[in-house]
Amino acid sequence: MSARMLYITVAGEKEAEKIGRVLVEKKLAACVNIVPKIKSIYWWNGKIEQSNEVLLLCKTFKEKEKKAMEKAKEIHSYNTPCIESLNVEQLNEDYEKWMKEAIK
Repeated sequence: MSARMLYITVAGEKEAEKIGRVLVEKKLAACVNIVPKIKSIYWWNGKIEQSNEVLLLCKTFKEKEKKAMEKAKEIHSYNTPCIESLNVEQLNEDYEKWMKEAIK
C-alpha cells in the first residue's frame, strides 16, 4: 500500500468534524487531524479574496484516496473545494501497520 495525505480546506470546524468523522467511519481514512484557524488568500471571480478556514489532514492509502476524495466533495459546502492528495514519501513502520489495520 502507498500512503497518501488528503489536504482539505473547509469553512468551519463543524464541517471539518463532519467530513473527518464520515471518512473515518467509512474506513476511507485511518485518522483525520483538524487544524483550526488557518487564513487563506486566493483568487476568486477575478479578484483576490481572504478568508478564515479550517484544514483537514486525512491519512489514507492510494487504494482509498479516490473514494475518500469523492466522499469529502459530496459533503463539502464549497462549489469548488480544495481537496488534494499528497504522496507520503516516508512513513513510520509502526504507524503504517496501525493505519492498515484501522482501515482494512
